Amino acid sequence: MSAATFAAVDLGASSGRVMSGRVGQGMLELDEIRRFANRPVRVNGTLHWDILGLYGNVLDGLRAAPPGPASVGIDSWAVDYGLLDAGGRLLGNPVHYRDARTDGVMDRVRAELGDDLLYRTSGLQFLPFNTIYQLAADDLSRASTLLLIPDLLAYWLTGEIGAERTNASTTGLLDVRDGTWSRELLARLNLPAGILPPLRNPGEIVGTLRGDVADETGHPGLRVAAVGSHDTASAVAAVPATTGRFAYISCGTWSLVGVELDAPVVTGASREANFTNEGGVDGTVRYLRNVMGLWLLQESLRTWGDADLPALLAEAEHVPGLRRLIDPDDPEFLAPGDMPARIAAHCRRRGLPAPVTRAETVRCIVDSLALAHRATLREASRLSGREIEVVHLVGGGSRNDLLCRLTADAAGLPVVAGPVEATALGNVLAQARAHGVVGDLAEARALVAATQALRHYTPSGDESAWAAAAAHLGLER
Repeated sequence: MSAATFAAVDLGASSGRVMSGRVGQGMLELDEIRRFANRPVRVNGTLHWDILGLYGNVLDGLRAAPPGPASVGIDSWAVDYGLLDAGGRLLGNPVHYRDARTDGVMDRVRAELGDDLLYRTSGLQFLPFNTIYQLAADDLSRASTLLLIPDLLAYWLTGEIGAERTNASTTGLLDVRDGTWSRELLARLNLPAGILPPLRNPGEIVGTLRGDVADETGHPGLRVAAVGSHDTASAVAAVPATTGRFAYISCGTWSLVGVELDAPVVTGASREANFTNEGGVDGTVRYLRNVMGLWLLQESLRTWGDADLPALLAEAEHVPGLRRLIDPDDPEFLAPGDMPARIAAHCRRRGLPAPVTRAETVRCIVDSLALAHRATLREASRLSGREIEVVHLVGGGSRNDLLCRLTADAAGLPVVAGPVEATALGNVLAQARAHGVVGDLAEARALVAATQALRHYTPSGDESAWAAAAAHLGLER
C-alpha cells in the first residue's frame, strides 16, 4: 500500500478547517492547513450562513495545501441547503437551521402527512430544522436545484451537480427503505421533484476542478471525491472500533449518540423514542438520536465573553455533581441567546437549585450531557437489540476530560475518547479507499486505532445516583 496525500474540507457549525492527510501502511497523519470561524449573519431578522465567506476560506485553504493531493473531499453539518436558479446561480445565502422560520412548520406537516408515513419513509428523528420542514417554509418559485452545503461547494469547485447519500439521508426526503428520493413525500408536500439532484455515494469521484478554480488554487487536475459528506457520517467512519458491539458519541456542537446497524429500525417504538436512521459509509445505518451537545457550553462562553474554559472545567471538577440538572434537549435551548440565564430558569422550574457561579453552570451542563448520553445509549441498545460493550466518544468533546469521565460513570460502560479530528480523518479515509490506498471500513478503523492518540475511561461502578437523576428528569423509561 503506497502512501498518498489528500485534502479534507471539514466545516462545522462554529468553525471550519482545511486539512492535509497522508495515508499509507501503518500511517495516518493530519496537518491543519487553515482554520477559520463560521459565523452566521442575521439580515432583516433571518439568520443566514455566510456561504461565500466559507467558500473563500476553502479556496484559501486549497491554495495553501501542499502540491499534488490525490483528491479533496468536503463534509459539513447536515440539513441546510442552497437553491440554484435555472442558470445555476445561487438564489440567496442559505438560511441557518437555528432560524425561526420553521417555528410551527413541523407540527403542521406532521398533522397533514401523519407521523407513520413520515417515519416509515425517512426513518428520521422529528426535529424542527430538518430539510423537509425548511422546504415547507421556503419560497421555491424560482428554484431549479437544491444542493446541500457540501454539494453546493463541490458544484462551485467542479460544475458537477449531485447529492451525496449520507447527507441526503438527513433531509427527510430520502426513502430509507430503498435509498432513493421519495416521490410520495415530494408529491404530498407539493415540492417539485426535479429540484432534487442525482444521488452519489461516498468514494465516487465528483469531478475535477474547473479551470478558473484550478488557476486560483494552483491545483490543475485536482479531483473532488465524494466522502461521507454529513460530518457525523465521516466521524463514525473513523471510530477506532475493534468490536461490532460498540456505540459512538460524535460530540461537538451536537452530541450524536447511537449505534451502527446494517438495516434501519422504523418500528413504532423507535418512532415514539424519536430515533433517527441516517445513512453511513458502506450502506450502514447510523441509528442515533441528537442530543443538544456542547452548544450549551459554547453559548454560555459566548455570553460570558472573557471565560477561560480549561480553568472553568478544572473548577467544575470540585462542584458537587448531580445537584443542578437540565434536559439538554428542551427546545428552549435551541436558539442562540443567554444560555446561563435559560439554564438557571430551567432548573428552578424543575424544583432544582439553579447554578449561581460560572463553575456551577459548567458542572450543570456536563452532568446533564453525561446523563443524556446514558439515557440515549440505553435506549439505542434496547430499540435496536444491539448490545453495547464500549462507547467511542469522538470529536471536539473528546478533549473534555470531565465529560468523558462522567459519561463512563453515567453509562456504566468503558469510554474510549478520541480521535479529536475524527471527521477529518473519516473524510481522508473515504478518499484513500476511493484511490485503493485503504481497504474496507474495518481496515480503515484499525488504522485509526493503531495511529491515533486515545484515552480510556473506566466507569466507577456505582450507577445508582445517575439512575435516580435520570428518573427525576424523566429521561429513561
